[in-house]
Amino acid sequence: MLESDSSSFSPASAVNGSGAEALAERYRRVRHASMDLIADLSAEDTVPQSMPETSPVKWHLAHTTWFFEQFVLARDESYAPFDPDWLYLFNSYYQSVGPMHARPQRGLLTRPGLAQVLAYRARIDERMGLLLGGEFDAELGALATLGLNHEQQHQELVLTDIKHLFSLNPLRPAFRAARERPPSRPTKLEFIEGRQGIVEIGADGSGFAFDCETPRHRTLLHPHAIANRPVNNAEFAAFIRDGGYRTPTLWLSEGWNTVCERGWARPLYWSESLDSEFTLAGEREIDANAPVCHVSFFEADAYARWAGARLPTEAEWEACAQTFDPTKGNFVESGQLHPCSGGAGAGPRQLFGDVWEWTASPYVSYPGYRPPAGALGEYNGKFMCGQFVLRGGSCATPASHMRASYRNFFAPADRWQFMGLRLGKDL
Repeated sequence: MLESDSSSFSPASAVNGSGAEALAERYRRVRHASMDLIADLSAEDTVPQSMPETSPVKWHLAHTTWFFEQFVLARDESYAPFDPDWLYLFNSYYQSVGPMHARPQRGLLTRPGLAQVLAYRARIDERMGLLLGGEFDAELGALATLGLNHEQQHQELVLTDIKHLFSLNPLRPAFRAARERPPSRPTKLEFIEGRQGIVEIGADGSGFAFDCETPRHRTLLHPHAIANRPVNNAEFAAFIRDGGYRTPTLWLSEGWNTVCERGWARPLYWSESLDSEFTLAGEREIDANAPVCHVSFFEADAYARWAGARLPTEAEWEACAQTFDPTKGNFVESGQLHPCSGGAGAGPRQLFGDVWEWTASPYVSYPGYRPPAGALGEYNGKFMCGQFVLRGGSCATPASHMRASYRNFFAPADRWQFMGLRLGKDL
């Protein structure tokens, strides 16, 4: 999910009457959620870019607005852009739309200022409100729905990108004051036999889906089992103390090269003493029973090998998750903004929320996949190379954004997102 734009859409099924009213209300709610998210940030907080993979908060606010202007409002040939130069500044990677400002240099955009960007948002919201308040066709409804899902992805990126930025500040500032954690409860690690034989995975057509989730198709699952919960901090600390980061035989070749070149010795944000970690609430004691997070695919794969297991495939994961409510979990609405322990109980736990779970599956197209026509066809297909799939959402994901078929994807060395792992094994 390079920019978290990397997705597409299925058409909205209802755009008249109550359907149009629901979309207009959802537009207001999602756009307001972005502003609520940044309420405690200063203008200075929204400008810097901590590394090429992240973006400034101000850029996220402008880019999500650009999306509605570019792909929804500009359908009207008489539409005049808010500022023609901004179409260049806030394009992300849509080559067929036009050139764009270099991604690693977004933090140099001190102008336009935050106040101007907020004025831009207000103006586009006004225009979108008028548009969604009247009659519109199915295509426009689908584009607006896509834009809202796109904005929810960027809401998550705002949190992960500001966390990385604040972690580099010697003052170790908190994004938001810590909430009281739920009681930390241990859950014994157990393996649950997964479904086998021919199963169907992918979007089922019942609601919004990005194009990479389609088409729904059959796949064969061999006998396997999946862990009842994600790997926790105590377990990963045992891997570290056992020399996991110093044992090349546990690592894929590229992973070992990355460990050596970058000097990795623990998950991102962990202290050298392995007893505290930097969070969006500042430095906090590590909860031994909470899912480990901010680990790369390489680290997840090495841990699984050390544990005598493997990562599950995305088909195994989805087949397991299909019977669970994807909105139930520790999502951004909980206010925790960090993974929490899941407690005891039978069956798989924490499939949704807390941490995105790495799978063993490379991010490639499903059988019969066809990218959408036009500029929005740049969402997914061109990124299906060198990435791995993650599933389940995180503590920074909006609950309404999640479903069992959702495919997130990142490069195998990335770890600034809330990335964790669940073990799988063959039977």
